[in-house]
Amino acid sequence: MLIDFFYTLRAAKLPVSVKEFLTLLEALKEGVVGPNAPEPEADAQASGYKIEDFYYLSRATLVKDEKHYDKFDRAFAAYFKGVESIADFTKEVPLDWLRQMLELNLSPEEKAAIEKMGWDELMETLKKRFEEQKERHEGGSKWIGTGGTSPFGHGGYNPQGIRIGGAGKNKSAVKVWEQRAYKDYDDTQELGTRNIKVALRRLRKFAREGHEEELDLDNTIKSTAANAGYLDIKMVPERHNNVKVLLLMDVGGTMDEHIARVEELFSASKTEFKHLEFYYFHNCVYDFMWKNNRRRFSEKFETWDIIRKYNKDYKLIFVGDATMSPYEILQPGGSVEYNNQEAGVEWLGRLTSAFPKFAWINPEPQGVWQYRQSISVVQQLMNQRMFPLTLKGLEDTMRLLTK
Repeated sequence: MLIDFFYTLRAAKLPVSVKEFLTLLEALKEGVVGPNAPEPEADAQASGYKIEDFYYLSRATLVKDEKHYDKFDRAFAAYFKGVESIADFTKEVPLDWLRQMLELNLSPEEKAAIEKMGWDELMETLKKRFEEQKERHEGGSKWIGTGGTSPFGHGGYNPQGIRIGGAGKNKSAVKVWEQRAYKDYDDTQELGTRNIKVALRRLRKFAREGHEEELDLDNTIKSTAANAGYLDIKMVPERHNNVKVLLLMDVGGTMDEHIARVEELFSASKTEFKHLEFYYFHNCVYDFMWKNNRRRFSEKFETWDIIRKYNKDYKLIFVGDATMSPYEILQPGGSVEYNNQEAGVEWLGRLTSAFPKFAWINPEPQGVWQYRQSISVVQQLMNQRMFPLTLKGLEDTMRLLTK
């Protein structure tokens, strides 16, 4: 079947829907290309579908905008590398089964019945699966595969597992077996409203800095009067917000849903705070962070160095949805990307101790916080200093940091 082809396109960030994929399968079933197409070529009769014919059909049915052609070509080439023809799909296609495999919507009762493994058991079982598994699996509950309820693989559902490839949709993976690329937040993003800037201005501590560039009206009047009416202009340095901010931003994974609002916050922060330093992390802070997501593996900044570099008068602001496996916070090696030697809770404690003025801004709707175990854990570690990414939430954050 072509389920994996569908997931390959989705992983390449192509906006391919289930409906469009089913249209492609229906076209194959009706013989638009392949052995049953009008005037088929001889080699197609013998070997099934010519890959070139399938390429044009799949692009026509799955890609709705020319700007996605390049992404489609690269994903298609990667999936069908070295293939000259593919199997005959003119046989009956069970569409209901395909919908179930692609969307796998389980009832709450069915989800509750799926057993959740503990951390040690999960890691040990994955090791055994790698040793035992010899072929591809699909739709099961045990092996590494696609669909189904196995804790290993992608495209299905399990309350706690290790995602291997594919794209996350249930937010329940405790580790991800792939190297992922993230995009830097855009600090030049134009705001649709000035309200975020107004909220940030509550965190102000003005001081006069720089060259004499601003008219000192009161002193000019006094000096002119004392000078028998002859104009005597007095200048003073401009006033600048002297507050120092250390901004740590979660990026990638579930944060992709909040990119637009975080970019607005980032852009406003760079405008309002002259002394702003920022770093990225993923899900939870560990022993290093980074400033450029394209070079995050080659240009790491040790968390200890960041703690030593900035004085305690910096206001520490975390921005993240705090949506992750609790293991990522509490367990050494719990990071979804690498085996961290110390748990995230240790690093969060060091940061909040080094910078007494701290807060966490969460872009997730406040109504779902109580249903996310990891959010509750982070709230406790932040001494309940977590606020939603709303205008009121920002005002409350700034008010707390000014105390």
